[in-house]
Amino acid sequence: MFPGTHALSTPGKPAVIMAGSGRKLTYRELDDSSRQLAVALADLGLVKGDVIAMLSDNAAECFTIYWAAVRSGLYLTAVNFHLTADEVAYIVNDCGAKVLLASGGLGELAEEVRFLAPGVGHAFSFDGPLNGFDSYADLLASAGDRTLANQPRGSDMLYSSGTTGRPKGIKPPLLPIQVDEPGDPITGLLGSAFGITADDVYLSPAPIYHAAPLRWCGAVQALGGTVVVLERFKAETTLAAIEQYRATAVQVVPTMFVRMLQLPEEARAAYDVSSLRIAIHAAAPCPTDVKQAMIDWWGPILVEYYSSTEACGFTVINSQEWLTKRGSVGRSMLGPVHICGDDGAELPTGEAGLVFFERDVRPFEYHNNPGKTKEAEHPDHGNWTTVGDIGYVDADGYLFLTDRKSFMIISGGVNIYPQEVEDALSMHPAVFDVAVIGVPDPAMGQQVKAVVQLRDGVEPSAELGEQLIAHARTKVAAFKAPKTVDFVESLPRTPTGKLVKRTLVQQYAAAPTG
Repeated sequence: MFPGTHALSTPGKPAVIMAGSGRKLTYRELDDSSRQLAVALADLGLVKGDVIAMLSDNAAECFTIYWAAVRSGLYLTAVNFHLTADEVAYIVNDCGAKVLLASGGLGELAEEVRFLAPGVGHAFSFDGPLNGFDSYADLLASAGDRTLANQPRGSDMLYSSGTTGRPKGIKPPLLPIQVDEPGDPITGLLGSAFGITADDVYLSPAPIYHAAPLRWCGAVQALGGTVVVLERFKAETTLAAIEQYRATAVQVVPTMFVRMLQLPEEARAAYDVSSLRIAIHAAAPCPTDVKQAMIDWWGPILVEYYSSTEACGFTVINSQEWLTKRGSVGRSMLGPVHICGDDGAELPTGEAGLVFFERDVRPFEYHNNPGKTKEAEHPDHGNWTTVGDIGYVDADGYLFLTDRKSFMIISGGVNIYPQEVEDALSMHPAVFDVAVIGVPDPAMGQQVKAVVQLRDGVEPSAELGEQLIAHARTKVAAFKAPKTVDFVESLPRTPTGKLVKRTLVQQYAAAPTG
């Protein structure tokens, strides 16, 4: 199913509501606008397998763009607007986008990206004009009443940072189906594992450029439900939206739970959240105390899943299961889990190793990076893939994660890879050596810390630490920059020069932040 299905049966039903402004797109409007955009993109010469890029804050147009891609066999690369212009341009250039669609509200960022990505053939702005961009409204109008005769199902192609610091495009194979035919696994999982139906009102408080918000909102619309989108997450605003729109389902990251729990008791009690039947969380480990407090507050309606942008696998655990398997991320819903040692051999039950999921076929490739794609495969089974997480499976088939992939930092549900932050600091004139790690943070899960060995003759100081943080923010997005800097006499390295980061991680694991 897709919006066109529901445009026939429930044309006036809201497909999306922007929570702050109250702006709505009905199913008829979403079907019409996505049809027009799909036709207009075809008129520009785009064909099945081509890529369009979207640079936007949370806006209703994001869903028109998403469904235009999905109903015309295109790939959509949604880009994080919190990145620097250089970082955004790298993604736009690397994905091979033939069209860039951007929100006018992003102003200078979008205009600079347009300058840095001259290979993009066409650029259009919505919600306000941009220099170097043509009119999105005129683009849609050019399609008139035409509909594409062939509507093969497209997909997203999102980017996830790699351990080398360069983001990599995660490219799934296009399904051999038309947009109105069944077969999309995410839509199927929403129905089977989470019970989402056309009767649900699904609240999405996270940025649309992330994999889960984009894919899940699209799947809810495929099923005929109503998606309510927060323009920006705030704890009390989320509670107010649940009450105002009588949301039946919400998806959050654990940090959002923390923010809501930090509200004064009277503020929490002021909102009626009794309409919720399911609260879905993922993207980062949820502290057991936080999860227990949310169950105590909202009831046993929490459902956790573990997956990745690569969609290697998918596990699910509900509140009742979690209360007896605290810390587990659930059992697999997509294919068998295999826990393997460094040599690829499967390990016994309860022993920790690299987590592989088995699928009928490999579910993705890393765009322009066959080496990374090969690294994600099991050495003997090409359809077993991993994203590098470490964990174990118990006797009942429940997966427990025990380590972060390649020391990735997850702060507030956002993945941050240390290497690019280290690269940003390594050439600073005061720095001799640097390691960037994640340290415990009670609200964000982890925060970014830089551990720095200074050059001879440079004295450590709080002022220098602030200078290094400010310097990092000129090189990478602010959310990736260190929150704190520690100065040390030396960093642990092997005789061959390899940084033994595990030593630092263990050193700081139980230490207070600061």
